[in-house]
Amino acid sequence: MNGHGAGWLLFASIVLIVSGIMRVFDSIWLFSNHTNVARQLPGALLGTSLTTYAWIYLLVGILLIVAGFGVMTGSQAARWIGIIAGAMTIVSAGVLMPYYPIWSLVYVVLGVLVVYGLAAYGGDEVTA
Repeated sequence: MNGHGAGWLLFASIVLIVSGIMRVFDSIWLFSNHTNVARQLPGALLGTSLTTYAWIYLLVGILLIVAGFGVMTGSQAARWIGIIAGAMTIVSAGVLMPYYPIWSLVYVVLGVLVVYGLAAYGGDEVTA
């Protein structure tokens, strides 16, 4: 990770790793509180069991952490996972916008910065 754009790649890596860690924490909370909140999810897309969501969050968290470290090593697959994750962050922040407008805007900004950093500086270097 040397040269032009190394700071952007480091930033994107750190954001991916931190967001992955937060997803792991979310999954731990969901595993421990599955009986308290499950009745608040009638008609949920993936069912009403929070254990299902906990497993999904855990897998996504692990994937984000691995992608963050992969971006640090220059992996193109990890770069694309990071771009997709950043784009999904931008889109999914819109769902929470009416309830958490400030946090949603923060998520949008972080997602845009991650996508920019990985798209602009994560590819193979072009030599003139």
